[in-house]
Amino acid sequence: MSAANLDFFDLSTADFNGLVNEDVMQQIFDISEISLPFTGMIGSDKVGNAFAEWTIDKLQSQDLTNATVDGADATGDDTSIGTRVGNFTQLPDKVVRVSDRARAGNTIGFTDTLAYQLLKRGDELRRDVEGIMLEGQASNADDGAAVPGRLGGLPSWLTTNTSRGTTGADGGFAAGIVAAPTPGDARGLTETLVRDIAQSVWEEGGDPTILMSVPGVMRGLSEFMFTSSSRIARLQRNEQGDSAATAIGSVSVFLTDFDVTLEFVANRLQNTYTSADATPVANMFIISPAFALQGFLQGYRVDPLDRTGTADNRQMTVDVTLKVLNEAAFGVIADIDPTIAVLV
Repeated sequence: MSAANLDFFDLSTADFNGLVNEDVMQQIFDISEISLPFTGMIGSDKVGNAFAEWTIDKLQSQDLTNATVDGADATGDDTSIGTRVGNFTQLPDKVVRVSDRARAGNTIGFTDTLAYQLLKRGDELRRDVEGIMLEGQASNADDGAAVPGRLGGLPSWLTTNTSRGTTGADGGFAAGIVAAPTPGDARGLTETLVRDIAQSVWEEGGDPTILMSVPGVMRGLSEFMFTSSSRIARLQRNEQGDSAATAIGSVSVFLTDFDVTLEFVANRLQNTYTSADATPVANMFIISPAFALQGFLQGYRVDPLDRTGTADNRQMTVDVTLKVLNEAAFGVIADIDPTIAVLV
């Protein structure tokens, strides 16, 4: 081949989408890491119906007059059967349609278009469930016609250890339904609020270990910890030896009162909502992971659909609910404006 003909094979003149497969790295770069902070930290359970029920119980208050005459007959009844609560399951789905030609083609980065689509849509379905469980949505039954069933999200359950902006109100379970909370006015987060709600959860018998919110709120709290206003020991780090120095610019664990140690978790799948005064705001959760479960009526599954011409169709579903075993083991600081600096 003559040198004059080499320019014909110069791939720099090819269109971006026209590069032949052999000249493209066989890898798909995906930055949407499948990180599930909340659903990844709680357990899972099997439920038997579209309305899952369980019993919430707690120790009775101390009786400081508790004394019995020696030899007296036993009287009274201290039996406590607890409170029966429940949540509806929700059925999110993803539908994949891939043509026979797409499956047969020499694709870049993967061997089968259908398999790749199912993998990615499965990740998306799990991310949807993560966000749904952290939404302040009410529960409702599926009517089999136009209204799908919805699970009551974590913010909707919480009524014992809550702090809300002005005009805000708790939701809670009553008469078979989990009601949604009422958003309050936007406000800034304070260290005092974190300590107060952590103390309240601890006094109720919870074992909180996680402090979770949207990234903006968690960053604001971490930055506050480095200011002279924060009521914590001065942050220090001793670096010795020949290793490269490390700049410590964030706080990842906060030891509050009563040996309550809270790990900071920024959840990019948790969403903001609109406050009563029309401001994007977020919840901050104080979480005792052992007191919540994902309840599966049907787990994650892929079902084939009827073919449509030359297309292969699949539906991915999961029938799931959130079981808050005892809402008093959680806390929420609601209506936080991430743009307002954290104060004492």
